Amino acid sequence: MNLPMRFAGLPVSEGIALGTLHIADTETAVSATPEEVRDAFAAVAAERFALAERLRDAGRDEEAAIIEVGGLIAADPLLGDPAVAAVRDGGDVATAVRQATEAQAAVLEALAIPEMAERAGDVRQVALAVLDHLSQAGAAPRPAGDFILVRREVSPADLIELTEAGLVGAVSVAGGASSHAAIIARGLGVPMIAGTDPAVLAAPAGQRGLLDADAGELIVGPEEGDLPAALAGRDLSQRQTGPGAPAGSAGVTGAARTADGREVTVLCNVASAAETRLGLAAGAAGVGLLRTEIPYPEALAWPTLAEHQAQLAPILGLLTGRPATVRLLDFSGDKIPPFLRDEAGVGSGPSGEAGVGSGLAALLAHPTALSDQLRAILQAGRGTDLAVLIPMVSSLDEIRQVRDVLTKTAAALGADLPRLGIMVELQVTAATAETFAPAVDFFSIGTNDLTGQVLRLDRRDPAARPALAADPRVLTLIARVVEAGRQAGIGVSVCGDSAADPLVLPLLIGLGVNTLSVPAARVQRVRTWLASLDTSACAALATAALRASTVDQVRELVPPI
Repeated sequence: MNLPMRFAGLPVSEGIALGTLHIADTETAVSATPEEVRDAFAAVAAERFALAERLRDAGRDEEAAIIEVGGLIAADPLLGDPAVAAVRDGGDVATAVRQATEAQAAVLEALAIPEMAERAGDVRQVALAVLDHLSQAGAAPRPAGDFILVRREVSPADLIELTEAGLVGAVSVAGGASSHAAIIARGLGVPMIAGTDPAVLAAPAGQRGLLDADAGELIVGPEEGDLPAALAGRDLSQRQTGPGAPAGSAGVTGAARTADGREVTVLCNVASAAETRLGLAAGAAGVGLLRTEIPYPEALAWPTLAEHQAQLAPILGLLTGRPATVRLLDFSGDKIPPFLRDEAGVGSGPSGEAGVGSGLAALLAHPTALSDQLRAILQAGRGTDLAVLIPMVSSLDEIRQVRDVLTKTAAALGADLPRLGIMVELQVTAATAETFAPAVDFFSIGTNDLTGQVLRLDRRDPAARPALAADPRVLTLIARVVEAGRQAGIGVSVCGDSAADPLVLPLLIGLGVNTLSVPAARVQRVRTWLASLDTSACAALATAALRASTVDQVRELVPPI
């Protein structure tokens, strides 16, 4: 294979990275011996039995029984033995596992008893888990030192788990600038491109790679001449992440202010302690959005109280005396774990379409999931300026249900009652914000989902990007939410990535937004941009933008920061 090789992609998190390629997915078929296939079925069964035991210990017997069924399916010789025999006869591993499980699923689906027919989905989930187990077992080991992750679809969990283990860049075949992986990459300051040619998965692992995420290019096996050209005029030491990378501008303190002295609160969006440290070091006043669902992309059941506590304590422990806004589990869009994927409507359709809020409905319908999370939030958040944020709200009744459980949980713990707010990210909620304002303590505008719904763009669509929040249709809704908050005397913040976009930021200031929560790695930059803005000039820009017809017209109005 001739080197260097070049792969183009969509820039989703800026920066440059040099490191060894880590191809976590490959285009080759799963390779395994019959014994390894048998062991994979056993491992999946053991994992489910262990989870069932943890759930039962937590008093969640109903969920434990459901998970235990998955363990029994994986341990059933009628499922595993045909797959093992097919591999022993020379069959392809993936085909053998899928055919064996499909045969059993077909038998179940043909049964007249609905409860048994529904188990076909459980059988198929076991097949996916077995193949995942075998793929991981055959995956190349992670390189020592700095590395660039290459996957068919980089997940937010990949980025969080690997950032402090040498990850300096990421390349994803799937996804776009508004995917949650891209959002986490920007928060961590990890250079990343998406929408890359699948041929990148066949690139030679272990080769040196140069990722220029500003230019949207990965160079495998760069030559000496490539480096100066890619790095000309750039300070690489301020771009790379991973061990030894700068954590931000340590020592930045004080409120952010515009050029004419208007104070703007700058917070950071986080899902990990690493992001929190990065944002605080760069001058964030606290956390305006703690994404609690990010660690659970492959969860088999609702997170337990202990799991919530383990996730929240390291983050909230860094925020004593500071604002800490914790969002309830937001299982929607591209963040739906396996145990919810088979439920009707959850995550169906483009961002914001019918069903996207069903993750909240499922959370409210579960007997303990909401109270477990709120208990963990209240316990881990003692000592912080704590607030709880409800995602994907579409009705006043949803707010009432959460407030009731929050009030009872706080009373049982003897904890102070935190402020309760809602994400305004559905078009209908933004358009009727004045009806929601009396029921909450604050609004937090989620521009990623709101823009996606208004413009009919899925988060993973390559066309989706934070700057599209400058579309006049989106700005009109933001203006309505800001005015509803002002009339009701409640705070309004913007927590979508557009708050850190140079096109959108002046418009938000012009619309009267005084609190911004931005990716942790962009806190310092946003503070610097704010210092160059004049409030009156921003207000005039916003007025003109609301009268425009297209985002391109708005782009012509806003001068570069």
